[in-house]
Amino acid sequence: MKIAAVQMDVSLKDVDGNVTTMIARLREARANGAVLTVFPECAASGYCFENLDEARPFAQPIPGPATDRMRAACAEFGGYAVFGMLELDRSSGSERIFNAAVLVGPAGVVGSYRKVHLPYLGVDMFTTPGDRPFAVHRAGELNVGMLICYDAAFPEASRCLSLLGADLIVLPTNWPPGAECTAASVINARALENAVYFAAVNRVGEERGFPFIGRSKIVDTNGATLVESMTLGEEILYADIDPTRARRKHIIRVPDKHEIDRFADRRPEFYGPLIEPHQLTTPRQLPRGS
Repeated sequence: MKIAAVQMDVSLKDVDGNVTTMIARLREARANGAVLTVFPECAASGYCFENLDEARPFAQPIPGPATDRMRAACAEFGGYAVFGMLELDRSSGSERIFNAAVLVGPAGVVGSYRKVHLPYLGVDMFTTPGDRPFAVHRAGELNVGMLICYDAAFPEASRCLSLLGADLIVLPTNWPPGAECTAASVINARALENAVYFAAVNRVGEERGFPFIGRSKIVDTNGATLVESMTLGEEILYADIDPTRARRKHIIRVPDKHEIDRFADRRPEFYGPLIEPHQLTTPRQLPRGS
């Protein structure tokens, strides 16, 4: 099946305009045969807000107006879409804002994800850390796991999604300068070590002095790059993927002589330190939600 990665510019605070642009790109991707179309982090809202009060008017519930418009587009064109947005949540009795990604199909919201790992950058300085377990969602015949940007720097996140059965991990992202090595190497490593497809979809343009580096890419289950943007312009990348390859974790290179199964060969009894909390030694971050 074919998937699409939409590398696009985003207008800060223009949710309606950004969603209109996404719908136009979705139409184009569907016309070219894409079953799933992936957009960048905070594609609906923009990213470089200076405080929570400034960001709040551009956050929406899930489902809500932005997801309703994307659902209608998926119903009209067919297929599925993943895009980044700011999620407004009042279910706990207090108002919280999350950096979120949402998977939408013709019938509505299939699933959503709240960014777990938050860097000291942009709106992430003020949003609430993700509070839900990693999950895999069904988009037609494809099992999709969602992460966002900085999450890719933590191999445990991709491994969790892979253990849960993801065929494809999608990473809406806003990579600024300094993330070039992540774009060049980390995405390929995550795909290789989990034998999954990986689609990292970055934005381009500039927002409040922060430029974004593009470098969107789709990577094969063996860590090889299938397609990658080498420009700073808007474009749509396409790749054909075969979910059965991602479900075949036992890799036979030479029968009875060279076989690898990175899941069966795991030794979880030795991984205890991975789940021990790390104590920060410096007060680096503002309180979340301030």
